[in-house]
Amino acid sequence: MKGCFITFEGIDGSGKTTQIARMHTFLQEQGYEVILTREPGGTRISDRIRELLLNPEHKEMEEATEVLLYAASRAQHVREKVVPALEKGKIVLCDRFLDASLAYQGYGLGLPLSDILAVNRFATGGVAPDRTYFLELPLEVSQARLATRFASQEGPDRIEQKPSSYHERVYEGFMTLREQYSERIVSVDANRSIEEIQQGLQADILLYLQARKHPVHPS
Repeated sequence: MKGCFITFEGIDGSGKTTQIARMHTFLQEQGYEVILTREPGGTRISDRIRELLLNPEHKEMEEATEVLLYAASRAQHVREKVVPALEKGKIVLCDRFLDASLAYQGYGLGLPLSDILAVNRFATGGVAPDRTYFLELPLEVSQARLATRFASQEGPDRIEQKPSSYHERVYEGFMTLREQYSERIVSVDANRSIEEIQQGLQADILLYLQARKHPVHPS
């Protein structure tokens, strides 16, 4: 495919949604054709699955169901939105992808990584990120940020409601993935100001796109 697939990962409260939105604006200003999307979600069907997954009322959801719903959302998202954009030579910025499933369902829930990978190989058809930015944030800082958010806005979703031990395992999972896929995953210190983080991301992505010879105006 002619395009470039870039994902953003991190524990809840790491600021990835803010950073990816700013990156989207920045790349557009540089003249690149770029789309911004997210998981779970990104399409009408995927967004409906997202509602099922994150609804705090669905406490009875089985772990296997959770894995399969994330994969189902991803299957629709990849085929309907990601692949068509990549085939047109666009840059796709995605808020979470397969790394999140490995961290949250694999390490967090303690499910076999091999099972999650197998399900997602089918779901993605082999589509994988070219580059991933992991916003690394200490767990205690993340939890403090979330507590502030919940006090002023909406309450936690079904995943955010899980116990601290679960979130500790998710954090360790991301750290393990960062080491395992160091050629793809770029670790970013997220315990800084929004502006400082974004400046570093912008400098890196421009160098990366130039190295790939990604055209500013794809034909």
